[in-house]
Amino acid sequence: MQRFLAHRLLLLVPTLFLASILIFAIIELAPGDPARMMLGTDATPQEVAAERVRLGLDKPLPVRYAVWLSDVAHLNLGRSLVNDRPVTTLVLEAFPNTLRLAVSALILSVLIGFPMGMLSALQRNRATDFLITSVASLGLAVPAFWLGILLILLFSVSLKWLPPSGVGDPGQGWLGGLRYLVMPVVTIAVSNLAVFSRFVRSSMIDVLSADYVRTARAKGLAEGVVVTRHALRNALIPVVTILGIQFGRLLGGAVITEAVFSYPGIGRLVVTSILNRDYPVVQATLMLVVVIFLATNIVVDISYAYLDPRVSAEGAAA
Repeated sequence: MQRFLAHRLLLLVPTLFLASILIFAIIELAPGDPARMMLGTDATPQEVAAERVRLGLDKPLPVRYAVWLSDVAHLNLGRSLVNDRPVTTLVLEAFPNTLRLAVSALILSVLIGFPMGMLSALQRNRATDFLITSVASLGLAVPAFWLGILLILLFSVSLKWLPPSGVGDPGQGWLGGLRYLVMPVVTIAVSNLAVFSRFVRSSMIDVLSADYVRTARAKGLAEGVVVTRHALRNALIPVVTILGIQFGRLLGGAVITEAVFSYPGIGRLVVTSILNRDYPVVQATLMLVVVIFLATNIVVDISYAYLDPRVSAEGAAA
């Protein structure tokens, strides 16, 4: 198991290196001059040139990349070009909000989507299966921005039960902050629980038709024992993959949902920074998203080794 994990961790190094090159290249090729953006249109060419020197933009591209990569390695992410605040501070302010939103949405999606998928698989080709599949398809088809706007119109404008945007006052307590999470969490969870239920259904149907499941039933074991002890663990392997992907995507920022509800998370920070040509913030947040996805993949790999001992054995043999 240790060699299996060490092998996965070793693969992170070239992946992060390639990701850093792509992120730096994309930002450098983006239109617009950061120095001109900071000084405004009234700045003279001499002032713009001096600002470019101050920002280090006059140096060759490989030198700028090496300096940036060294700063990232030392967690020195620079300062925002818009408000001159440390990029680390901006990221640390936004990430807890995104983490809270992602965890809440994932828990709700699993609590609802997982039983839906299992019930749909156990009732295959029956009315229950048709109903659950239809609801899941509808959840996938509904756009997040449209659902978010409908929720705001209903619960904020008409009923006035929930606040339409923001995260509230930091000193209001856990319960007060929960009111601001309800609609964004529901907006995200609707599509995610639909994805989870469909994956669970497909995986369970494949496993329930396997030889070892038929053997367990032939031995006279109760259906509940067959499903929970013999089928469920193997059915979880592909489901864990989609769980990791969805959670990594949410931690990277639910851009549309955060924009609709003016939720100050990572996704909204990225969009705002791109619109303002705030390149240091964009680079830092994109690197954070890459690290989050890679870390999520490591957790998924570890869960594979737990769910399927053959994965651990193969890693040890390697």
